[in-house]
Amino acid sequence: MLAADFTYDAIADRLGPEAHAALSRNETTPALRRTTGGDPLATLVRLFLLQGSVPLADAERVLPGLVDRLCASGVLAQSVGEVAARLDCRPYGTDDGTDLWVVSDLTPGLDGAPQRVTSDYVLGISPASTSLAQLTLRHDVTSALDLGTGCGVQALHLAAHADRVVATDVNRRALDLARFNAELNEVGDRIEVRDGSFFAPVAGERYDLIATNPPFVISPATGERLVYRDSGLPGDRVVEHIVRSAPDHLTDGGWCQVLANWAVHADQPWDERLAGWLPDDCDALVVQREVLAPASYVELWLKDSGHHPSTGRGSAEEAREYVRRYDTWLAWLEEQRITGIGFGWINLHRTGGSARELVDWPYDVEQPIAPAIGAWAAAQGSVVDLGSHLAVRADVQQETVGAAGAEDPATILLRQQRGLRRARQVDTALAAVTGACDGDLPVGAILDAVAQLLDLDPEATREQYLPELTAMVREGYLVVAGVE
Repeated sequence: MLAADFTYDAIADRLGPEAHAALSRNETTPALRRTTGGDPLATLVRLFLLQGSVPLADAERVLPGLVDRLCASGVLAQSVGEVAARLDCRPYGTDDGTDLWVVSDLTPGLDGAPQRVTSDYVLGISPASTSLAQLTLRHDVTSALDLGTGCGVQALHLAAHADRVVATDVNRRALDLARFNAELNEVGDRIEVRDGSFFAPVAGERYDLIATNPPFVISPATGERLVYRDSGLPGDRVVEHIVRSAPDHLTDGGWCQVLANWAVHADQPWDERLAGWLPDDCDALVVQREVLAPASYVELWLKDSGHHPSTGRGSAEEAREYVRRYDTWLAWLEEQRITGIGFGWINLHRTGGSARELVDWPYDVEQPIAPAIGAWAAAQGSVVDLGSHLAVRADVQQETVGAAGAEDPATILLRQQRGLRRARQVDTALAAVTGACDGDLPVGAILDAVAQLLDLDPEATREQYLPELTAMVREGYLVVAGVE
């Protein structure tokens, strides 16, 4: 693969933006037009990424001495004069520039072709897996756990900064592919693969870092089960179980980071409900990134499993089955009084404390987001007093909105340009205090000066704004001078 330059960057360059974007939408025609000629890179792209047949001579040229062995092991299939892939082998470029290769089951539904996934289907690189990779902290650790490893993408990431990685799953095919991917990427000596459900394979063990993209699809848990997305538990109980159980498997200072769905109920705010799951001995940052209406959610996952008519191209009976599944799932969500399904991140930091923030933030964020999560954790113990020296974070900008010619703006926003890219509305006094925070003067002197300038009571100004300044440090608008 290296000899053929079968890497993410080389493929993106070969295909060009249009064909590369089309392939991300499961359309292969533009890429086929860019990979003619039979050279090694074109052959591997057509074979593994476009899932097409290639001439046997081309396959043997790029995989010398390997075609028969790969056919015998189930990676390839050979017919008269041609070779086709039975598994996907996909280059994967990490944020640190490392080239990886990930083997998984073939991508279903290329070019709209009918293809149902099996119950033991092993998902490859997906938006969810890349989202979790960007969320996961990358500090050096002694031990890490990839809970529900699938094809092993997260374990490969963890092996780059953990001395020891344990990867668990209940899908035997997934475990086989995870082992293979560890060997393929030359980290097999640092990844141990274990069979078992949830935390059972690591009973009594603790880890510095747990990363998990569990099978979180919220469904009635009836009928066929697709292991890569369905836990077998109804609703969002799988996520609740992981959140409640994780602290027992974390070292002091350890992290658990979860990519998850949760139910939004008609009679309870989402953040109030999830707050009830959070352990007492962990700081927690929960970010709701998106909320889908029940009908949209059901359609999304029926299409994912190949049951949507647009992907099935099936018979009238299959169309009726789609409607039946849709109605059953939607009726169950209505019975549970679920008005929406939230998607986002749950970050637990075992500190012995209980600082927590649950925020609805569907807007664009900087990726990878992991450094912002680490910065949030570092700021949670901060308390601002009159002697504190604060500085505005360099990327924070002030925005004002108001009628033309008005003496004062109707709205003042402080907006971060990096990390979570939060926005916070402030009044004139707090905006003035923030603007004066350059690390030189203590907060008390700044508050007194602003109170005098705006003709405010100095004591009341201190009492009102000290807690807000503490919150702004914890949310990343301000930093304690001299502390990164």
